[in-house]
Amino acid sequence: MDRTELADFLRRRREQLTPADVGLPPGVRRRTPGLRRDEVALLAGMSTDYYTRLEQSRGPRPSTQVLAALARALRFSSDERDYLYHLCDHAPPGREFTDHHVGPGLMHLLAKLDDTAATVITDLGEVLVQNRMHTLLVGDHANRRGWDRFYAYRWFTDPEARAIFPEEDWDRLGRKHVADLRATAARRSGDADVTEFIGELRSASAEFARLWDEHEVAVRLSDTKRIQHPRVGLIDTICETLLTPNAAQRLLVYLPRPGTDAAEKLDLLRVIGTQTMADEGARRS
Repeated sequence: MDRTELADFLRRRREQLTPADVGLPPGVRRRTPGLRRDEVALLAGMSTDYYTRLEQSRGPRPSTQVLAALARALRFSSDERDYLYHLCDHAPPGREFTDHHVGPGLMHLLAKLDDTAATVITDLGEVLVQNRMHTLLVGDHANRRGWDRFYAYRWFTDPEARAIFPEEDWDRLGRKHVADLRATAARRSGDADVTEFIGELRSASAEFARLWDEHEVAVRLSDTKRIQHPRVGLIDTICETLLTPNAAQRLLVYLPRPGTDAAEKLDLLRVIGTQTMADEGARRS
């Protein structure tokens, strides 16, 4: 591991970013360019002390999970992400499999959608990153672990995953999950992670196995979702899906359905979330 090069690389990339680039408020006047170390640590989900030690060439060898978080926080391109892994003597993730690195373009777009619920997922439905409104709307998915990070796996194995949707919508939404996975499995035929995921789901859920055997196929590009929120009630949304050029990742954007009161409820949810964050900040201070 090249600690000196790692420290220099992290510092220089941090200094090239502004708070606006990563969706943070500008804050007070800054004495140095770029983000502060504590801001990078916050974005990457680690302690400021740990990140500071990396920039001072005295940190431990980061795990691949830490490197992935740093690459997202600092808006690395895929090539920069791979370079980061090499500096720490880790093999970069193979790009032929599911890509977990959210590129700077998607991260920038997600930050700009601050008032709209949005999330980035893989083509297997694994949640990679959420913005604040998406977390307020459907809960925290990005911090789940293992198979629980995958929408379809939770849908067919965890009753709580369906609790926020009206029961009369369950069959339609379940079929959508399976039909989309069918399309992905065909496009990535033979990929180990796809085969493993489908096998796990077939073993864990008789319902999924039954629907899989019906062989319905459809790429999920747009859908309607009614979400039963505990604070503001039923929210009628349109979920639009934007695909990356290689279709490995998707940006899901939740918009209020025209002709409903969804816009007013989403505005209320945004206010509730802002108040909650202010209350938590006051308690910590």
